[in-house]
Amino acid sequence: MPELPEVETICRGLNHLTLDRAILSGDVLLEGSIARSISVTDFLTELKGKSIERWYRRGKYLLAELSQPAICRGGAPVPALPVPLYPERSRRALFLPSKTGWLGVHLRMTGQLLWVNGDEPVPKHTRVRLFLEGNQELRFVDQRTFGQMWYVPPETEVSSVITGLKVLGPEPFSTDFSIEYFAQKLHRRARPIKTALLDQSLVAGLGNIYADETLFVAGVLPTTLCADLTAEQIERIHAAIVQVLDKAIASGGTTFSNFLNVQGVNGNYGGVAWVYNRKGQPCRTCDRPIERIKLAGRSTHFCPQCQQ
Repeated sequence: MPELPEVETICRGLNHLTLDRAILSGDVLLEGSIARSISVTDFLTELKGKSIERWYRRGKYLLAELSQPAICRGGAPVPALPVPLYPERSRRALFLPSKTGWLGVHLRMTGQLLWVNGDEPVPKHTRVRLFLEGNQELRFVDQRTFGQMWYVPPETEVSSVITGLKVLGPEPFSTDFSIEYFAQKLHRRARPIKTALLDQSLVAGLGNIYADETLFVAGVLPTTLCADLTAEQIERIHAAIVQVLDKAIASGGTTFSNFLNVQGVNGNYGGVAWVYNRKGQPCRTCDRPIERIKLAGRSTHFCPQCQQ
């Protein structure tokens, strides 16, 4: 499943490529890809004639604020404003109603958003196609069909339609994700720290790949109970979350199976991962073989020497 770095990579690509082009029409090839809050016909009708003003990421969700199209010349979009490093840092009120509505996307396990020329062949697992000015197309491709798209009507609170947003914890790059907050949430919890890091109500966007990587960088065994963590270990884990996610974003995310950025390019973080997907390979620090166990049903990778 795409995690925060992959979704952030997609968000940045969409902000550089898709803004201020009118949505001319669309085609839904799999009705189940559109959330039941709206019919397929109404979904396409509501999007037609609007453009995307800005994409935001919240956890693993992508949210596009819609607008009326900017004036274009010869089919070329008006240049967009510079994209902030982390759009959520701008404290944009993502849950507030918009005058023109929102488009929401969750990629789930295998979803991809691809920005292509309209003449490109349509991949087998394409579920939704949006046709935009300039013969450009935004395609939602999803092999496992767990991904979803939403339309949020004007003057409607986003989280009332995309209800999964209500349970998300703070963004790891935000001031809300402080060491004090993190320590308080872990205090006296009798569950392994790896399991806790996967809880989206604790911190938004972290998943299996980067939880493993975080705990290696912090030098903490994934089976350590939250209640048994020292203050120093909690500080190291907190710092490692930000460090690992920053590095993964700079690498364009991780591609082990399905992830591609909006232009169809693989992420590069997998080539420098410390432990994830490296069972039996030598640790990059001590040469001891990386081990893998199952923890709460999830594959968990670690170095038995570097992590204590």
